[in-house]
Amino acid sequence: MIRILMVCLGNICRSPLAHGILESKVDSSKIFVDSAGTSGYHSGELPDSRSIDVANKNGIDITEQRSRKFREEDFEKFDIIYVMDKSNYQNVISLANTKSQVDKVRLILNELYPNENKEVPDPYYGGASGFDDVFEMLDKSCDVIISKLENNE
Repeated sequence: MIRILMVCLGNICRSPLAHGILESKVDSSKIFVDSAGTSGYHSGELPDSRSIDVANKNGIDITEQRSRKFREEDFEKFDIIYVMDKSNYQNVISLANTKSQVDKVRLILNELYPNENKEVPDPYYGGASGFDDVFEMLDKSCDVIISKLENNE
């Protein structure tokens, strides 16, 4: 089984969407998806209502998810760790103890735009349209992830 972790700052906006999108597109007996945040501000909370709304609008239910903080042991539990922005990347790799752990961490938009290091903008302080934009970016990135996973099987 391949284990993939999606990470953003609070684990209430971007990473729950990435988690829900990828999970909705894969065979759960082959690929396990989870999400976490680099901060523990929202631990135990549901995703942001705007993330829930945009997911629902696209036929995905993310209300079973609860925010949690990224932990050092996640490096051992997951094969690939996708982060949403450069700050998340720095926060995650700062907890890594080995090069192989660092190598697991990737900016998710590099799947769509290889080596461009583009960031998924945090829609938290914006309006609902920001959540639509983020959903679209993550949806396209998840399609590329699936294509790569299928080609490696």
